[in-house]
Amino acid sequence: MDSKSFYNEVLLDHNMNPMHKSSLPDATCRMDGVNPSCGDSLTLHLKIEDGIIKDGSFSGIGCAISQASADIMLELITGKSLDEAKRLSELFLKMIQGDATDDEIDELDEAGALRDISHMPARVKCAVLAWRTLNELISAQ
Repeated sequence: MDSKSFYNEVLLDHNMNPMHKSSLPDATCRMDGVNPSCGDSLTLHLKIEDGIIKDGSFSGIGCAISQASADIMLELITGKSLDEAKRLSELFLKMIQGDATDDEIDELDEAGALRDISHMPARVKCAVLAWRTLNELISAQ
């Protein structure tokens, strides 16, 4: 499967069938994120216990890229420590800037499908919204 087909399949699946778009009543922290250039907005909800992300969800509105990216991110970071989630987020941003190695992109699992977003400047802010919101939330802890 070529990378464009994989990208489209991953985006479509996470946009149409998001696993993490829901409320999380027992969340221990929340952070809002907004992309004013296109109107995407989300609230990231995390349940953190002993420095581990036990569960996570998001709510909000936005384009397919921002919604799918949030869902993919939550799938990747659930069960990880805050330090590991921060490292993965920084790695994702490095990938979007075109600076990540193939091995680093492999660490991102399905998030690696968004690697070609860097060639679509108008969509970069959509793809990174949830990841930047995660960094802000972790920094506030």
